[in-house]
Amino acid sequence: MVGNFLREFGFEQIHCAEDGVQALELIGELDPLELVVVDWNMPNMNGVELIQTLRAEMIPETTKILMMTTETDMQKVIQALEAGANEYMMKPFSKEMLAD
Repeated sequence: MVGNFLREFGFEQIHCAEDGVQALELIGELDPLELVVVDWNMPNMNGVELIQTLRAEMIPETTKILMMTTETDMQKVIQALEAGANEYMMKPFSKEMLAD
């Protein structure tokens, strides 16, 4: 669903990973990205760990990171933003919310 919305918004290349470790491998093989959408709850490496690794080692600050999750605790929001996420979106969400 997220991929379909992003295509509608004009993103041409959408890549998906099953978990944080696979995401790291995939991102390492790609040209600079405009946007990375991360879920908090992923196997093998959670979203915050992925964001921290990406910001520390792999992607420039100009790449936007969106944490999209069911986690609603304000401490989790703060943790994701401090790790390097640019935005935090709670599920469920609408197409309009993602566009914003």
